[in-house]
Amino acid sequence: MKVDEVKALGARVRAEVAKAIVGQADTVDLMLIALFARGHVLLEGPPGTAKTFLAQCFAKTLKLGFGRIQFTPDLMPADIIGANVFNFQTSAFTLTKGPVFCELLLADEINRTPPKTQAALLEAMQERRVTLDGKSHALSDRFMVVATQNPLEQQGTYPLPEAQLDRFLFKHVLAYPSREEERRIVETYGVQAGPSDPAEMGIGVVVDAKTIAAANAAVASVRLTEEIVDYVLELVRSTRETPDLQSGASPRSAAQLALAARARAALDGRDYAIPDDVKALALPALRHRVILSPAAEIEGRRAEQVIQALVDQAAAPR
Repeated sequence: MKVDEVKALGARVRAEVAKAIVGQADTVDLMLIALFARGHVLLEGPPGTAKTFLAQCFAKTLKLGFGRIQFTPDLMPADIIGANVFNFQTSAFTLTKGPVFCELLLADEINRTPPKTQAALLEAMQERRVTLDGKSHALSDRFMVVATQNPLEQQGTYPLPEAQLDRFLFKHVLAYPSREEERRIVETYGVQAGPSDPAEMGIGVVVDAKTIAAANAAVASVRLTEEIVDYVLELVRSTRETPDLQSGASPRSAAQLALAARARAALDGRDYAIPDDVKALALPALRHRVILSPAAEIEGRRAEQVIQALVDQAAAPR
């Protein structure tokens, strides 16, 4: 597959998802980039902004095996990864797989469960495998987590540990739709009763596993020049040097940002990455990987503001 075919593939996915989802084009773009960069996405926004339904439509369009976990305060790690259960009829232990054994896992309201349970996803997200009683079980090569969380200001939320946040390629903050978009939502869904189903909304499969593998190979062929590598490094390392941040972005974030830039280039029909690819993805790729300094917090500044200022200051290669 060539990069212009990857661009056409992305356009088909966007058009298919748009049959059921009003707006949120930037969210779909980030999810596509994460898919081809083999990353995970954290979506933050108020309830009722179609985060869950968007993930369902995305999985349906790409023919990804869909799994969902509703995170609650009493959820246990075994509820996610599964467990070996003793079968009294056979007098042997039988593996009962948890919902993590899928291709697109929707971790709904992930910050409503304590960190111990959140951490059950770490191995799956990083290594695409699960260890149960000392035995490793491989997950799909297309395994991807789309996690949703409510704003931390809401009651009953637990902040995600830094180690888990660093596993997410992107953190995307969803806003309420515009008045026109909300009108279309009301006109579409205000006349039907019961839960929405992607198939009933006309969502079909436009990409299969073989096509995704070919697209991944095309993304891997996108050129990343030394100038772009230096630009990524300068940007990420600047987060560790500014006094506005107590903790900067990790080396993992630099590698993932470069890979995401290549995926964005391919979806734009280019076989080479440009500075604009890095600039466009810097905010969603870094906002969750930094911690504000106490002084910046007292001044009322936000991590997004600091990162955007660093992006504006970094000298982009020509």
